[in-house]
Amino acid sequence: MQRLFLDEISGEEVFLDAEQSRHIAKSLRMRVGDMLMLCDGEGNDYGSIIEEITKDAVRLKICYKQASEQEPDCRVTIYQGVPKGSKFEDIIQKCVELGVTRIVPTLTKRCVSRPDEKSGAKKNVRYNKIALEAAQQSGRGIVPEIAEMKTLFQAAAEDDSEIKIVFYEGGGEPLRDIINSDVKSVSVYIGPEGGFEADEVELIEKSGGVRATLGKRILRTQTAPVAALTAIMLLTDNLE
Repeated sequence: MQRLFLDEISGEEVFLDAEQSRHIAKSLRMRVGDMLMLCDGEGNDYGSIIEEITKDAVRLKICYKQASEQEPDCRVTIYQGVPKGSKFEDIIQKCVELGVTRIVPTLTKRCVSRPDEKSGAKKNVRYNKIALEAAQQSGRGIVPEIAEMKTLFQAAAEDDSEIKIVFYEGGGEPLRDIINSDVKSVSVYIGPEGGFEADEVELIEKSGGVRATLGKRILRTQTAPVAALTAIMLLTDNLE
């Protein structure tokens, strides 16, 4: 069933705005009587039926409400070293599909891409739009947050996850020795092209982080978060 996120859902009827209505009527070619799943972004799904389509609006009737069954019970935050080009957009799309809760673009010493505040704010709008589209496509119950850019020091200072993992080519513990099905919040630190410097790994460790490995092969910066998140979802029984 087609899914659509709305900022507010209340009452028995919902009117979509002009942009959403055009998407429903013209892009998706939906008709009166078709079913649509609305999501409030807080883990609730609302089954609805299209009752009216006009030039500028679509009117829906709410048929039922239920808790989303698509959300993992382990919250994962990825602190991603800012990569070059469009790699970060690919990371967002794939990690949202896999169940990430939050992604934080993180500046480290080896980051080549260093957008200024104005450019970063503009990129963040696009990043959150990509997250919204990926959440709708994959049937998520929330739209994962793509946070504003932070330094590695700021990231480590704000991180309150139950388990903090830094992936480092210098080696570390296997994930299966760190993660199990009882874990409910995990943060993952991924370096940019070229990885982390040794003192950056030490900074994360001093904040409670644990070094981990994804195997003997060195993964690209856009591959590592997808591989790590997949493994975490499997080890926490969220990839069944």
